[in-house]
Amino acid sequence: MTAHPEDLPLAGITVVSVEQAVAAPFATRQLADLGARVIKVERPGGGDFARRYDTTVHGESSYFVWLNRSKESVTLDLKSDAGRTILEQLLAEADVFVQNLAPGAADRMGLGAQALAERLPSLIPCTISGYGTSGPWADRKAYDLMVQCQTGLVSLTGNEHGAARVGVSVADVAAGMYAYSGILTALFKRATTGIARAVEVSLFEALAEWVSQPAYYTRFGGTQPPRIGTQHATIAPYGAYTAADGKDVLFTVQNEREWAALCTQFLRRSDLVEDARFATTSDRVAHRAELNVVVAARFAELGSAEAMELLERAGIANAGVNDIEDFLAHPVLEARERWRDVRIPGGTTVPALVPPVDLADTVPRMGAVPAAGEHTDRILGGLGYGAAEIERLRAERVV
Repeated sequence: MTAHPEDLPLAGITVVSVEQAVAAPFATRQLADLGARVIKVERPGGGDFARRYDTTVHGESSYFVWLNRSKESVTLDLKSDAGRTILEQLLAEADVFVQNLAPGAADRMGLGAQALAERLPSLIPCTISGYGTSGPWADRKAYDLMVQCQTGLVSLTGNEHGAARVGVSVADVAAGMYAYSGILTALFKRATTGIARAVEVSLFEALAEWVSQPAYYTRFGGTQPPRIGTQHATIAPYGAYTAADGKDVLFTVQNEREWAALCTQFLRRSDLVEDARFATTSDRVAHRAELNVVVAARFAELGSAEAMELLERAGIANAGVNDIEDFLAHPVLEARERWRDVRIPGGTTVPALVPPVDLADTVPRMGAVPAAGEHTDRILGGLGYGAAEIERLRAERVV
């Protein structure tokens, strides 16, 4: 199927985004996937600094390729009067404005939510910050790993030998997802009431929501969940075990019915069903070391494929522990046709994952990843600037 932009749910919505790094680009890319026109404002002479995080995708950054398809790129020097004038013209025609500038920068340029509401009452401004626009840390810069540390997530991740960061930019992703859903909510509110509401999301508060379960566990249990690698901190058995062929298999028991099935059909230890040490999830966590001895011994008798087959027959959820190469060749992604080619700067195409939310009878847009400033002339032309004037602005390094 081919995407027809005019048929997508957000067709007719224009988003202007002064964005960089991960959180804001992730939010706006999802709006673009559903048909919004996203105009990405970048710095002249280099653009979004995430373009230079790495060069692994045919010379382009893996981060940038992931986050910026289907957008239009315009370069503007927002420190110049002419650049801010052009931005103001773009905002006058926009529905949504997204920014994740350094603390205080938006307010200094007159781009804070309150100032925009006074000038452009129908515009929905979205601010993505590190720790919020008020409070004692409002002026602090924040990046993903810093927020993982501040929320305690790093203290939960790793094993007995030490803590570890989560292997993806989870704070940025969380903030981008909440910004995206907040913008959709604000668009709905405006459509039904005519009132435009500002949206604000911080990386810290987004990830704070995601660590709520260990926070409850710590507040009321008196101690935080331990770091135990691929085991689950508060459910047992739930983790990876090494089979006789050296490959790891992960499985979980979620209730007492599954525990009984594991004992009788996989462990071949019916006596454990009534063993008081393992009667409930909390009991099994308390006696995890003893339980692991039994489970590991059984895995040592089986190849990984045989172990997964027996677990499947018993109705026990299980999975091999894949590396990224395994993931890229995953049969579910292939069978469900989740890869689609996207063009990147230079004309090369690369496979990209289709958005995970499937809307009936809707094909998401999977447009090209723009070069920095690729659409500057076209965008300025749409605002009424002539070719000579655009060249003058380029000579003055405004664009």
